[in-house]
Amino acid sequence: MTPTTAPPAAVTPARRGSRAGGRARDFAGRFLSRNDGRLGLLILVVFGLLAAFPDVFVGKLETATTATGQSLQPPGGGYLFGTDELGRDVLNMTVHGARISMTIGLMATLITVLLGAVVGIVAGYVGGKTDTVLMRISDFFLVLPTIVLAIILAPVILDIVGADAELFGIRATMIVIVVVIGLTSWATTARVIRSQVLSIKMRMFVDRARVVGSGPGRIMRRHVLPNVINLIVAQAVLTFAVAVFTETTLAFIGLGDPFAPSWGEILNSAQGAGAPGLGAWWYIAPPAICVVLVVLAFTLVGNALDDILNPRSGARR
Repeated sequence: MTPTTAPPAAVTPARRGSRAGGRARDFAGRFLSRNDGRLGLLILVVFGLLAAFPDVFVGKLETATTATGQSLQPPGGGYLFGTDELGRDVLNMTVHGARISMTIGLMATLITVLLGAVVGIVAGYVGGKTDTVLMRISDFFLVLPTIVLAIILAPVILDIVGADAELFGIRATMIVIVVVIGLTSWATTARVIRSQVLSIKMRMFVDRARVVGSGPGRIMRRHVLPNVINLIVAQAVLTFAVAVFTETTLAFIGLGDPFAPSWGEILNSAQGAGAPGLGAWWYIAPPAICVVLVVLAFTLVGNALDDILNPRSGARR
């Protein structure tokens, strides 16, 4: 008699969940074993808490009518970071500015990654004239520096929609900044994802999907997208850093919302009050240091994620 082999055991949802949990623990262990990952994550947790609960840490946002300090009062006397020209606590403004800057950065990153991922996947998979047209458009955005393009677009769009307009209770100025950053930053993401899709579409599992009758839309959605999620995540983290820096730059040159004290808007107010010439360093340093720390943190986390999720990129560096 020939021995019979037992059929393979079915993969139950519990076993599937156990495997997923094991992969998550392995990923977390590899990420936390890196010094750059730990440092970047720690900084982001601190700023994330400040952005989420500013009232808990420093109370309500001070305004010109609720300020109690003297004009440009140095640190001390109950004001850890001193005051601005209106007597407002700079620490209070800086902590509340974290919510504005990081919210704008998050919204702009979502637009950037969504647009870049769609363009990259479609261009890489469809190819031909579609690929050529989409990549020529992305080349245009890559050639022009993001900051320069944003400076050109922001006032134009503001003139069209009106600076006092609102959408869902959000002032048009903030929405325009988000849209401008998103529209000027997607090209790099699209290029990176397209290069990966060009390799994925030549693999056997994509050929099998075509053979069984799957259309291009289904293949891109069910087979290509899951294989570029790693790249999308890493690009999103790095894009967040660029978005925060771009928002700060636009607000600093006067294109921000004066009623939303982001870090860039605080720096703009300090410049307008003559803080550099008056030696009021405490008015400038806190928001500037916050911008540097957040951009550094996202860069560290993004590089760590890129090395873990895409080992070949780390080998090239």
